Amino acid sequence: MKETNHKAGAILDAALPVFVRLGFRKTSMADIARAAGISRAALYLSFGSKEELFRAGSARAHAKTMQSVEAALAGDGDVFSRIELAIAAFQRDLIAPFAGSADAAELFDANMALAKDITLAARAQLVALLARALADAQTTNAITSDHLKASPTDLAGIIVAAMEGIKEAQAAGQNLLEDTQLFLRLMRHALTPNGRAA
Repeated sequence: MKETNHKAGAILDAALPVFVRLGFRKTSMADIARAAGISRAALYLSFGSKEELFRAGSARAHAKTMQSVEAALAGDGDVFSRIELAIAAFQRDLIAPFAGSADAAELFDANMALAKDITLAARAQLVALLARALADAQTTNAITSDHLKASPTDLAGIIVAAMEGIKEAQAAGQNLLEDTQLFLRLMRHALTPNGRAA
């Protein structure tokens, strides 16, 4: 079973650059088999279709990314530094690989068509993790949101919604990393009592 999981993981890792290069529609199982260094027959033993393979790749990427997000939020530093690292991991692992593709919109659409439940579950998990980090910071008075009349969950939802908007703006030439950092500086300023570090 372990060997099977390793083999499937290697196939999924090989498939990602192919999807990025060719887009979802133009990518064939033969292209993926070639990239993975296996026969088409061997590929079909692991995945019955391109759609099944893409969905499995999305599940793998989301699971690995959420582990990185959790690790970043559990690390050292003030809450906003940890949130910045967590969001950077999320963007680096889930958005950046596809965002650089000429077929980025098609790939994001394919993901929502084939793995919407996985994507939405990861989004909900991200909101919950950010909310917990913000709630912990509020408990120790490192941040305050009373003047905003917003709960940590409200704030976490706004952070994730802003990330999604920034991702969309990237197509118009905006810089994902710089714009995200600017947004988090605004959040830090709004939530930090008396302008001190959170």
